[in-house]
Amino acid sequence: MDTDDKQLLLAEYLAEFRNWTYDVLVLEIDRTRKAHDCLRHTEGVFDDGTEYQIEFNVFWDDKRGGNVRVCADITTAPQRPLLGFLPVYTPDATDSFIMAPDGTFVGE
Repeated sequence: MDTDDKQLLLAEYLAEFRNWTYDVLVLEIDRTRKAHDCLRHTEGVFDDGTEYQIEFNVFWDDKRGGNVRVCADITTAPQRPLLGFLPVYTPDATDSFIMAPDGTFVGE
């Protein structure tokens, strides 16, 4: 899969979260922070057989009560710990959006 295909897939998945209200996203910020978890983790296989993982995160973009950012990254290579033990990886592609408290999208 090329980067364009990965970006398209991310946009498709992010479309669901773009339909969520600001208030729901705020609730998810608190839930994911308390659980030390991501918003969602998805795995799948492209038509060519390439396996992928997508991770979605939600957090305050600047300050609590302000804009909310939802970001996604897709990785096709197996995640290998840096130096054998640090859970650090580089995604193949990323995408995100920022929602203002009034429900509009920032920068769009």
